Amino acid sequence: MLKCRYCGKDSLDRNLVKGKIVLCDALNTGEGPFYAGTAGAVMRGQIARDSVFIFPLPASYVDANDGSKIFLYITQPDISAPGVSILAAWSLLNPVSEVKGDTRYVPYNIKSGTSMPCPHATGAAAYIKSFHPSWSPAAIKSALMTTGHINPIKAVNPGLIYDAGELDYLKFLCGQGYNATTLRNVTRDNSSCSKAINRTVWDLNYPSFSLSTESGKSAAQAFHRTVTNVGSPTSIYKLIVKTQPGLKIQVQPRVLQFKSFGQKKSFVVRIGATFAKKENIVISGYLVWDDGVHQGYLVNMDLGTKCTREVHLHYLQKVVEGM
Repeated sequence: MLKCRYCGKDSLDRNLVKGKIVLCDALNTGEGPFYAGTAGAVMRGQIARDSVFIFPLPASYVDANDGSKIFLYITQPDISAPGVSILAAWSLLNPVSEVKGDTRYVPYNIKSGTSMPCPHATGAAAYIKSFHPSWSPAAIKSALMTTGHINPIKAVNPGLIYDAGELDYLKFLCGQGYNATTLRNVTRDNSSCSKAINRTVWDLNYPSFSLSTESGKSAAQAFHRTVTNVGSPTSIYKLIVKTQPGLKIQVQPRVLQFKSFGQKKSFVVRIGATFAKKENIVISGYLVWDDGVHQGYLVNMDLGTKCTREVHLHYLQKVVEGM
């Protein structure tokens, strides 16, 4: 794991990083990202930036402070799925130990890593799609996210979904500062940004929230969300909020009343907190819309100064504690 963090040679999963830019926690030769097929690398450390380095791929070197700012653009994983000691199909062209000279070949093997949860999540999404052919990718992901640790049975009937379409993502990108040129690199059409479709990045209709701040400073933000009723045509959802000390959460309204299938209701979440100087933590909470039948529609809300890796460990600890 540490070797992967520093982008060491043979430490990166080519299937995950090919064609992408990776962020490395140390200055290195660039061989790891290069041989993994990445498009480039950003490395951070404490070495003076007036030094000159030659890399085998496009690369930039930043100090630890700037590197931490880059980390702030990244949030925690939205979906967790089984990925440790998974029995899976194995190529008969590859030795069981992956060591050259090993002559043992088997049709199945036990593996761990990020490549293992991917087929679980993909299969779960396909399973949901078979029940709801008209659902958008955003609706399917919402169903998976709001029903806890990946559970296809529950996700088929999530009660409420956070849906989003192409226009929602255009508004999100425009809010991120995209211009016509950069936007069209994504959309491959004649889309452009204007006041009519510009929206703050906080208001993408996504079933999670994340906010970062520097140590010693406060942070506060309002998030607007809309849920669609895909459960009982007539239902009343009441709010349950769970939070940690230091994290303030306000939601309006606190009751959502639906009168028909497919009806939409909006609400606003206001979160905020203040961190002491030199405090490097992440605090989180969640809300549940509960109609007495459908429960556990968790919406994680995180505010902190930690980098992504530490947030991952924070969530891993919560999962382990819940076993």
